[in-house]
Amino acid sequence: MKRRKLLLLILLLIIIVSVIFEIPVTESFDFRSDKISDSNPVRVCFISDFHSCYYGKDQNQLVRMVDKSNPDIVIFGGDTFDDKENNSNTEELIRVLAAKYPCFYSTGNHEYWSLHVNEMKAFMRENNVTVLEGETVTIEINGNLIDICGVNDPTDIGINEWAKELESAYKSTDSSHYRILVSHRPELVDFYEKYDFDLVLSGHAHGGQWEIPFIKIGLYAPHQGLFAKYIDGEYILNDTSTLIVSRGLARESIPLPRFFNSPELVIINLS
Repeated sequence: MKRRKLLLLILLLIIIVSVIFEIPVTESFDFRSDKISDSNPVRVCFISDFHSCYYGKDQNQLVRMVDKSNPDIVIFGGDTFDDKENNSNTEELIRVLAAKYPCFYSTGNHEYWSLHVNEMKAFMRENNVTVLEGETVTIEINGNLIDICGVNDPTDIGINEWAKELESAYKSTDSSHYRILVSHRPELVDFYEKYDFDLVLSGHAHGGQWEIPFIKIGLYAPHQGLFAKYIDGEYILNDTSTLIVSRGLARESIPLPRFFNSPELVIINLS
């Protein structure tokens, strides 16, 4: 009887913890740069690995989080769509956010796995979202010039063609502008370190699914394996570049519950 009660208590605790770590949070990062005016800062909202998950009717829970952060732009960092889930949730989110904010998008592996990546890109363009495919878009925000670069996920094109896309995107940047690279895969740091982007935004790792507390090591991440390193938060790449890895927003699309790894909306403050 005592053993049964103990097992029931453990099961109850697991359920409670699982529910707690399914609640989305907002994580903020602050960066200073001579390329950004102190009197006219820039706020970027980064959404990665949404996987067409459900965040309330009309995606209101997530939309409210974005609106509360009051971003200047929204960047979608891949796996915005899913290859198995119904993508109506993604379509609803895009329609709402793209009507309010300038939005930018690069692909992840699941868009390619769906075999409908071209239709997904077309949907983005129809809703005034800028699709990044190895090029750079220069925008002015509050008087600051920012280059937003993006590359397709290497799932379809292979790592060599992907590297050419990265090189092409970099060559079209201006070193006097603040330069952001959007690239789904965080494990490709050997490539990112060759360049002096100010900021690299990635996802893909889902926070390692189960994050080991205090040391930011994930139990497992795709293309990193067990005890993955690049799963969550800020990583210094070189003297000029920082990598931000989002834990993503996937919930029902993944088979295992999250532990110490809440789904997150990333806010980046540049000043």
